[in-house]
Amino acid sequence: MAQRYVRVQNLEGKIYYGLLQLSLSVQVLDAPPWLQGQPTDLNLEPDNYQILSPCAPSKIVAVGKNYADHAAEMGTSVPSEPLLFLKPPTAVIASETEIKYPLQSQRVDYEGELALVIGDRVFNCTPEEAQTKIWGYTIANDVTARDLQQKDGQWTRAKGFDTFCPLGPWIVRELNPGARLQTFLNEDADPVQSAYIDQMVFSPDVLVSYISQVMTLLPGDVVLTGTPLGVGPLHRGDRIRVEIEGIGRLENTVAAY
Repeated sequence: MAQRYVRVQNLEGKIYYGLLQLSLSVQVLDAPPWLQGQPTDLNLEPDNYQILSPCAPSKIVAVGKNYADHAAEMGTSVPSEPLLFLKPPTAVIASETEIKYPLQSQRVDYEGELALVIGDRVFNCTPEEAQTKIWGYTIANDVTARDLQQKDGQWTRAKGFDTFCPLGPWIVRELNPGARLQTFLNEDADPVQSAYIDQMVFSPDVLVSYISQVMTLLPGDVVLTGTPLGVGPLHRGDRIRVEIEGIGRLENTVAAY
């Protein structure tokens, strides 16, 4: 199994980065792993920590319509260049926590995605350079108030509510380019989304290069790479699970705001 890098909070409220062991204990690092954090002698046992989102990004840069079949289901063509938008850091929540259904919306959708974690300052780089700046991979759910997205004509409100960016549960360094992404709703054994990540229109290195020509990416920042066909509504009480082969599963429940 690949090493799993986590961010946790102990019972006293102190936050650590660490390596999750098979025993589920966490070997604490002395700094974020992308800042060359090294293992310490401190180990946290499973009942002595709460798992958080695996990073605390300064920004989340997301990409719209990066799978052709999803663009088609939204009634649009594939963009000729990556379509970028931002989600605020305050939208980030951990796995096994609640997505809050906002009062302003009558239609909130799930969008399972591969997320990239940036490991180094990136500005105006080539795709080849960008590949070396991607430190690792995790799972995201780009939760979207679909009715507000359509009403507003731009996406800030629809994508930006608190809790609208579940992220985690951990980061891995390597990922098979042909890994499968699947999203499951409640107890249904059949996925509502299923695709291979190499079906993206714009690959991760191209995305990071393109974004870096607009804004500087900082260590710990997150790039959401787009969602495949099959987005659909969430309801209060639902449980939504996004799985990516080689990473794991991101699971959240939906609750009233």
